[in-house]
Amino acid sequence: MADRYQAPPGTPAIRTEKLNLWYGTFQALFDVDLEIKPGIITSLIGPSGCGKSTFLRSVNRIIERLGYVRTTGKIEVLGHDIFAPANELVQVRKEVGMVFQRPNPLPLSIRDNVLFGYRLHEADARTLSKSDRDEIVEKALREVLLWSSVKDRLDGPATGLSLEEQQKLCIARLLPVKPEVLLMDEPCSALDPEATEAVEELLWRLAGDYTILIVTHNMAQARRASNECIFMLLGKVIEHGLTEELFVTPQDQQTADYIEGKYG
Repeated sequence: MADRYQAPPGTPAIRTEKLNLWYGTFQALFDVDLEIKPGIITSLIGPSGCGKSTFLRSVNRIIERLGYVRTTGKIEVLGHDIFAPANELVQVRKEVGMVFQRPNPLPLSIRDNVLFGYRLHEADARTLSKSDRDEIVEKALREVLLWSSVKDRLDGPATGLSLEEQQKLCIARLLPVKPEVLLMDEPCSALDPEATEAVEELLWRLAGDYTILIVTHNMAQARRASNECIFMLLGKVIEHGLTEELFVTPQDQQTADYIEGKYG
């Protein structure tokens, strides 16, 4: 297996083909065909229970921890079938990072939170010098705009940070292993408006270096903080296009009805 996924220019960051998913006998996704471009922010909107989070969790195979889940179809990351025997779960998780609805820092120091994924995935982690480890920590924290506020307390508990800082730290924890894709499941839902704005600004800074797929119930956030938008309903993709076009001139009446608040 290759150390990193390689793909020709123009390959979608994520591509699904006829993706279906069942929780036991309940079908949650129906023939989902999507192509998500690399290096941009794509938002995923739709009412509760429409399959947004299920789709997100399928892309890095978190969903398969549930023994009663069954899928058919294909999911590719950078052209690589994530279900292929050659693509081990640890490789998929290295390429596809996940940020959850509520910040989930580990009960460790800020420093050890940032290094956790690197120690788990990288073969040279045990032989790194202290200065190399310090460089990894500083680089990741600078990327998420946390360095200046935490540099003097790196050995303090991560759980002592504010919710905004914790969410930024959870993003920083992913960066040392250089994932290609960042999945974010309502990353601002537990934050106040000021912290939400800070995280949205961070997403725009990270876009380009990473492909970001964000699930949000907040349509204003989807409009502010994404290049493209996908509308899902009852487990199906209804519309996918440029965010501004989807909100201003939706092509499907169901999309227009949702944007106008005719159903939740």
